[in-house]
Amino acid sequence: MSLNPQRNMDIPEETVRLIRIVLPKGNIYTRMRDRLGTCFNDEQFKGMYARVGQPGYSPWRLALVSIIQYMEDLSDRQVAEELPVRVDWKYLLGLEVEDPGFHYSVLSEFRDRVIAGGSEAELLETLLKVFKEVDLLKKGGQQRSDSTHVVGAVRQLNRWEMLGETMRGALNDLATVAPRWVQEITPSEWYKRYERRIESARLPKGRAKREVWIQAVGEDGIYLLRQVYESAERDWLQQIPSVQVLRQVWVHQFYYEEGQLHLREKDNLPPASIRFDSPYDPEVHYSTKRKLEWSGYKVHLTETCEPDQPHLITHVETTPATLPDVATTETIHQALADKGLLPKTHLVDAGYVDADGIVDSREQLGVELFGPVRSQPQPANQVEGRFTHQDFYIDWQAETVTCPNEADTISWRLIQDAHGSQVIQARFSLKDCRPCLLRALCTSSKSVRVISFRPQAQFEALQQTRQLVKTETWQKTYARRAGIEGTISQAVRTAGLRQARYIGLAKTHLQHVLTAAAINISRVDAWFTGKKRARTRVSRFAALAPVPT
Repeated sequence: MSLNPQRNMDIPEETVRLIRIVLPKGNIYTRMRDRLGTCFNDEQFKGMYARVGQPGYSPWRLALVSIIQYMEDLSDRQVAEELPVRVDWKYLLGLEVEDPGFHYSVLSEFRDRVIAGGSEAELLETLLKVFKEVDLLKKGGQQRSDSTHVVGAVRQLNRWEMLGETMRGALNDLATVAPRWVQEITPSEWYKRYERRIESARLPKGRAKREVWIQAVGEDGIYLLRQVYESAERDWLQQIPSVQVLRQVWVHQFYYEEGQLHLREKDNLPPASIRFDSPYDPEVHYSTKRKLEWSGYKVHLTETCEPDQPHLITHVETTPATLPDVATTETIHQALADKGLLPKTHLVDAGYVDADGIVDSREQLGVELFGPVRSQPQPANQVEGRFTHQDFYIDWQAETVTCPNEADTISWRLIQDAHGSQVIQARFSLKDCRPCLLRALCTSSKSVRVISFRPQAQFEALQQTRQLVKTETWQKTYARRAGIEGTISQAVRTAGLRQARYIGLAKTHLQHVLTAAAINISRVDAWFTGKKRARTRVSRFAALAPVPT
């Protein structure tokens, strides 16, 4: 399929006439077309289409339709049904009143092409460029970020169901591409075991019977993998994705001991970041946040928060559910730098802040990473009166640490901790520690006190931030970060942000990009029409609280 040679972006006269009759004051779509134009053009998507072949539907129109879809939270079928009768959409898209629209499958194909071409970010960045041209978006100022969970678009499975479905999914795919071979190698009892979807309600009752069932499933998987990998004339079967998933899941979940296959105990499983939770979306992972548990992804939204401009989402980052927020800070900053939208101050919560991030953001990008830092961890046996890091004096030039009893360290070395961060480790002398009268308040070690801390720049950044957090000025500035939670709420209510519509990280990220684009269009229209932002709701009782002095 090739690009449609008809690229007319003008609005047909009949469409304009009908809009003046039906919507004399216009609506969000007509205002968008009048103020911002079409935003997209076919040249942006030429790499996604062949030069020859049957002409396809104009991709610039499909880009706008995809954003409309998330503005109104519609399915592909609903969009295709609405387009022929929506004159406001046709005004935005420059279509004739009689235009019949397109088949709903065109939207799915367009998303696949966008992902294959790596153009997901282009859909949001194009709008951001348009907003910059009309002075609604500027470099510098303040921006804020936060994340929320995203449930994967797959059935939530327990461990028994996941193993059975992994085996069943591989069999279905093999039966599709090599049906006769599957018939030849399949034992008769498999048809009863894997003919239907694996559900807990259909599994044998009682723990003993279920253990027998899961043992049989494990041995079935080993048998199937051996048949696949020993079939020299059908070695291409090894490359089938569901077979690869089956192989990896069995490595994660089973082990051999003395020639016997065993199911791993829960404390012997690999970490959730590499373990599969569904055979139908291997990128879905189990994660927890406080009391919340989910299998899926995580999405990070970054938006501007200047009082004299609309609050626009400038970046969207979709990550595996197990990736900590702090690991995305540098990625977000680099993406904003590439767009020419780096803020002077980036308001975030404690999950995004660490010593390296504070120093690197300030020195390399000129960005003030503004958020609280986690408190200094204390030993589990810490008791009142014991010395903390603040009781030790660090001489950075002499590379020594002096303890409360005025003894100096005898060694100073730079090492890497378990997370790959640089740490200075300083050790005191045994002859100073052993006879020390304050030893019980200093360390529970039977030998000497060893103190660890970050290099000077990071150490001082942490100490400075911990002191600033206590000031009223810092708290007043940081209060503006709370607005990002309202943006997440809006995205959840209007476009289902926390529920993935599609399978896979790339498609879920595209969903989030389109959600951000839809919210931006709505906010720009509200800005142009003078609609005031909603104020934070305060209960009647909370309003009675005295103002702090």
